[in-house]
Formats: sequence, structure tokens, C-alpha cells
Amino acid sequence: MSETNLQVLLASRPTGWVEESNFNIVATPIPEPKDGEVLVRNHYLSLDPYMRGRMNDTKSYAAPVAVGAVMVGGTVGEVVVSKHPGFKAGDKVSGYLGWQLYGISDGTMLQKIDDSKVPLSAYLGVLGMPGVTAWVGLMDICAPKPGETVVVTAASGAVGSVVGQLAKIHGARAVGIAGGAEKCRYVVDESTACSRMSAGRFSTCCWDA
Repeated sequence: MSETNLQVLLASRPTGWVEESNFNIVATPIPEPKDGEVLVRNHYLSLDPYMRGRMNDTKSYAAPVAVGAVMVGGTVGEVVVSKHPGFKAGDKVSGYLGWQLYGISDGTMLQKIDDSKVPLSAYLGVLGMPGVTAWVGLMDICAPKPGETVVVTAASGAVGSVVGQLAKIHGARAVGIAGGAEKCRYVVDESTACSRMSAGRFSTCCWDA
């Protein structure tokens, strides 16, 4: 086990585009779990659009990240020390431990995951929050029927690209809208390892000139 914990801290609140200077990377001692807690070594960290809003000191659905705090974000990793009855060392888990190599959890929002058939990173994508968002929005709310047309904005994004695949799998025509020719080429021409289609995520795609 590494002797230090690497953490990415929010150093300042960005104005406009996020810059490298808005973050600090620091080395700190690895925390020790207390009774009822686990120590997790994170293998993958998420990078999602909502994080930009969390960097602002404004009222929103979730509290902003404090300046000097670990940047918020989804994680997948492995339990290395457990003092929690629900977890043991070696368990693979997903959670929200932020941008750091090691994190402590009391088990809240920490979920055991199975990497025997899919890579751990999938639990930050198609099997994680983006995939669940895509499934609920399309299958539970829109409920498309075979032959119908599904139009998806932000088609090359984590959620949109899954929506396109789900629509095609269930017999709908998937039309994407993306931010340029290269993104449209990507979603139309390239398939994914988890896709059942030989073609891309979308039947066609358009963008604003």
C-alpha cells in the first residue's frame, strides 16, 4: 500500500473555464478507519458535467465544494481495510469518495460491485449514474416503441450516448444532436464494447453550423 494519500483539492473558484490553477494536488497521510468505517483505494475517478456547478459558491440542489476541500466525484475501488460489518478487505465498491487515492467511508452510499464480467470503470459509466439516468429517462419515462424516432441532445455525452444505444436496441430510430462534425462522426460510426449493434450509437446525427 502506498505510504501517502494523493488528493486533488479545489484551490479557488473558477471564473469561466476551469483551469489547472483552480486545483492543488497534495500528499497527505493515509487515513485510518474507525469502528464502522472502511478504507478504500480508489482505482477510477469520475469527471462529470455537474462538477462545474459544484465549484461555484451558489445555491443549488447540492452544497458547493469548499475551497481547500477534496474535489467531489464518483469513485470505484477496492476495500483495503474494513472495520465495518458489511464490507471486507478485497471487496470492490463504488461510491462518492472524491478525487483522492484513498478515502474513508462509513458505508453510506457505498455499494459492492462485481467486476467479474465488466471492468470496474463501467460502474462510473454505463453501469453507474450516467447509465441509470439514461435508462430511467428513456425506458421508464419515454418508453419508446419499435419504429418510433428518439431524438437525443448532447448525443456524445455519457448519458446521451447510452440513450442512443438503448433506443436502437429496442427498435427505435435514434437521432442525435451534438456539438460538431467530429462528435457526430463518433456517435454514428463507432460502436462500444457493451453495445449489441454493429453500427454506432445513433442512426444519424446533426449539429449547428
